[in-house]
Amino acid sequence: MREGSLEAPTRHALDWRNPDFYDMAKIEAEMQRVFDICHGCRRCFNLCDSFPRLFDLVDESPTGEVDGVKPADYKKVVDACTLCDMCFMAKCPYVPPHQFNIDFPHLMLRYRAAEVKQGKASKIYEQLTETDRNSKVASFAAPVVNWVNETKPLRVMIEKVAHVDAEAKLPKFSGRTLVMRAAAEPLKVNQAAPAYGRKAVLYATCFANYNNPEMGMAARKVLAHNGVATEVVYPRCCGMPQFERGDVARVADHARTVSEQLHHYVEEGYDIIALVPSCALMLKFEWPLILPEDAKVKALSEATFDISEYVVDIAGREGLARGLKPLAGGVALHIACHARAQNVGQKAAEMLRLIPDPDIQVIERCSGHGGAWGVMKENFATAIKVGRPVARQALQSGKAHIASECPLAADHIVQGMEKLADGGAVPHEPLHPIQLFAKSYGLM
Repeated sequence: MREGSLEAPTRHALDWRNPDFYDMAKIEAEMQRVFDICHGCRRCFNLCDSFPRLFDLVDESPTGEVDGVKPADYKKVVDACTLCDMCFMAKCPYVPPHQFNIDFPHLMLRYRAAEVKQGKASKIYEQLTETDRNSKVASFAAPVVNWVNETKPLRVMIEKVAHVDAEAKLPKFSGRTLVMRAAAEPLKVNQAAPAYGRKAVLYATCFANYNNPEMGMAARKVLAHNGVATEVVYPRCCGMPQFERGDVARVADHARTVSEQLHHYVEEGYDIIALVPSCALMLKFEWPLILPEDAKVKALSEATFDISEYVVDIAGREGLARGLKPLAGGVALHIACHARAQNVGQKAAEMLRLIPDPDIQVIERCSGHGGAWGVMKENFATAIKVGRPVARQALQSGKAHIASECPLAADHIVQGMEKLADGGAVPHEPLHPIQLFAKSYGLM
């Protein structure tokens, strides 16, 4: 095996049905092996807070080596991991097929899975990750929930009960879901577009369905203008929140449900488009690693696109419909970690460069948010710290628009910009790149 992992990275299936997967003694032994390699390399020191914590533990240990770190302290490293996958995809020279066989994020996942199995995982965090249940309730009373989330005294009370940091910006809820709006607002498909004849399913994702239907409506309008007939479906959340906390069995259940309900679309030749990169990553990569024997999961994986990736595919194969106009003021574009982890390139940047006279500053670094992880009281300060370089670049860019493929990352970046600006002007309404593309077409 050549040094430096010059081969394409290979990810092994998760052996989550094997009792050894949850054996903490075996997990800690593997962590000691991996941490020793990480300590000798230290290439990931600036990716997230997991690696600084690990290296501080080693440096402050009696031996100055990993063998001097107490296994009980390994949890500090695990708790800082956001499962962004950037160490595996972009930094680590020892990922498979290298003989060292390092998959740091999935090892952190395995530790959390053992905690879930042993009943040691946070019950509060478990309830916060029930996105379908929570979102349905919040959408029913959206104005009240949004008011509560923006009222500081009430947020202080929520922080004490639910451990959600009172400063962390929380997503708004919509009283009308994307599925509802799509059903009520049919679109005429442009038969003169070069890509006419394509058909796609928009997998709404919990965020686009309950929090930001405008993002999904923009995607529908762009695709209809480009000749693509679409249907919007939302069988269930992709399970990323449960994945982050280590409940792999729950994720497998989500994967079976969604792949079963979308399978007839795949068989009928529909493309499947996920509106949020974290969800696209789950459908494309994580589900097949959890259920490698499931033919429907595999077929769905092979039919799935990220929305930016899909528009770029249309541009490359058939060509886009006319009508794009320049965007005034330019765009500071954050490339989300879970978009990067799909290993398809900077598709959001490629898409926005299809707009005439593009003025784009690409920021390719972790925002620090990490899904539900970043809003928790114990993590929020770290999330802001990790994301500060992104917020600084976005602020210094002076662009009129702030965009990220990850809506949670976008809000987090703006919040970091506000802290750095200290009262100065900051764009307050970050958008998904597909919304900017729709603006360029004059569709919104």
